[in-house]
Amino acid sequence: MKKIIFSIALACIVMGSLFAQPTEAIRIRKYVQDNEKTWLKEYLNFIRIPNLASDKISIQQNATFIMEMMKKSGIQQVQLLEVDKPEVPPAIYGEVNVPGATQTIVFYAHYDGQPVDSAQWLPGWHPFKPLLIDSAPNRRFSVIANYESYATINPNWRITGRGSADDKAGIFSIILAYESLRQLGIAPTVNLRFFFEGEEEAGSTHLAEILTRHASLLKSDGWIICDGPEHPSGRPVVYLGVRGDAGMELTVYGSNRPLHSGHYGNWAPNPAFLLSRLLASMKDDDGNVLIKGFYDQVTPLTEAEKKVVESVPMIDSELQKIYGFKRPESPNRSLAASLLLPSLNINGIQSAATGKLASNIIPSIATATLDLRLVAGVDYQKQQQLIENHIREQGYFVTGSAPTEEERARYDKIIQVKRKSGYNAQRTPLQHPFAQKVIKALNSASELPLVISPSMGGSLPLFIFEQYANALPITVPVANFDNNQHAENENMRIGNLWSGISKMAGLMRMTP
Repeated sequence: MKKIIFSIALACIVMGSLFAQPTEAIRIRKYVQDNEKTWLKEYLNFIRIPNLASDKISIQQNATFIMEMMKKSGIQQVQLLEVDKPEVPPAIYGEVNVPGATQTIVFYAHYDGQPVDSAQWLPGWHPFKPLLIDSAPNRRFSVIANYESYATINPNWRITGRGSADDKAGIFSIILAYESLRQLGIAPTVNLRFFFEGEEEAGSTHLAEILTRHASLLKSDGWIICDGPEHPSGRPVVYLGVRGDAGMELTVYGSNRPLHSGHYGNWAPNPAFLLSRLLASMKDDDGNVLIKGFYDQVTPLTEAEKKVVESVPMIDSELQKIYGFKRPESPNRSLAASLLLPSLNINGIQSAATGKLASNIIPSIATATLDLRLVAGVDYQKQQQLIENHIREQGYFVTGSAPTEEERARYDKIIQVKRKSGYNAQRTPLQHPFAQKVIKALNSASELPLVISPSMGGSLPLFIFEQYANALPITVPVANFDNNQHAENENMRIGNLWSGISKMAGLMRMTP
C-alpha cells in the first residue's frame, strides 16, 4: 500500500496567556461564585431525571425542567420544536433579541443520554441518584454528605450521574450564562437562540427534519455546540470540527452447530480463529490501517491550520500513566495526530462463552463490531465499502444474512456483513470570520491559554447544521476530559461547570 504521510497533529495554539481579564469577565465569575450552592442544588435535581431518548415520560420531565429554567432566566419565546411523530423527543427553543444587534448565534446542547446498566456502576452509586465526591472515581475518594455546611464549594469535587457531563452540563452552562449576564445588567452583543436536542444519543435521526421545519426561527450566523470534553491538559479548548461516525458488524460462520473440541478439533473450522486473523489483517503492529484506500479521501489541513500545530500541549505520557498502558497502538504518532486521522476500532468480539460458562466446544459463529471514525473528506459509505472489499480479498464470501445450506456447501469462508448507518465529519475553517470571533471571545472569557483544534476526537452529526441550517458550527466543551461519558461512573468536575458558565457568557458577548 502506498505510504501516506500526514503532517497533522492536534492543531492547538496558545491564543493568549496571562492576559488581563476584562472587568465583566471578573464580575461574571464572582456572580457564579456567589450562587454556586443554589445552582449546585438545582443541577443535582436535574441529574436525578432519567434521560434515555426512548423513555418518553422522562424525556418530557427533562423538557419541562429545562423550559422552567429558561423562563426563570429571562429567555423568551420558550417552546417545543416538534415533528409530526409523537414518539420523537422534542427540541427546546428560546430566544433573546438584543436591540441593535446585527448577528444571531444559536447555542446548542442535548439533554438525552446514553443507556445505563446500574450494575456496572460503583457500589452504592446509581446513574440517577447523583453523589458529590471529592476526587475522580478511579482514585481514592470520599462522598460529601452535606455540601451546604461547607463555606465554599471545592471546584475539584465531582458530581456523579448519567448526563452529569454529557450533556446536561452544556445546557446548564448556557442557560446560567445568560442568567448571569441579565442579573449583572450586561447586555449580549448578538441575538441569542437556544436549541436543546433530545435525540442526540439516539443518532439525531430527526434533527434535519426539525431544522428544516423551523428554519425561520433558527436562521443564524453560526452555532455554538456545547458538548464533549475539555483538552486533557486542563486548558480550555475550541474544536472547529468533529469526526464522523459509522459502524459495521461482522459475523464469521463455521459449522452449523457448536462441535465437541475433542472429537472435531484440528478438523472443523473455528470461526473465532478465522475472525481473529481477518481483523489482524486490517492493521499493522504500529496501528496503521492496511485496507486499500482507507486514507485516500482525507482533506489535508490548510497552511493556517498546519501553523497552529506547533503549539500542541504534549500530554501523551501523562495520559498513558493515567490510563495504565506503556505502548500506544501507534507509537510513531501522537494522540493529537491520531485524532485527525480516520480510525478503525474494534468495539467488541464475541464467540461462545468464557470463564465459568466456558465449555469444550468449537464455536459455530464469531462476531465483531467495528467502529469507524471519519475526518473531513471521508465518506462513511465509501469507507464501509473499502472494508468490505478487503474482506473479499481475504477470500470470504460476503452475505447480508445468515448463510443458506447451499452457500455453506459452496464457500470455504463465509461472513455476514451488516453496515450501520452513520454520518460524515464536519470542519469549520480556522480563518472563517465566525471562528475568529469565537476564538477572540473565549480568550477574553478564559483564565488559561486557549487550545484550538481542527477536530474533536469524538463524533457529532454537525454536518447537519451546515447542510440544513445553512450555518457553520463550532464546538466549545465544558466537561472535564476524564468524565467517563457513555460509560459507568460518569462524573462532572464542578470547577468545569462554573468555568463553562463564564465561557458561554463570554461567547454571548462576542464581537459582532
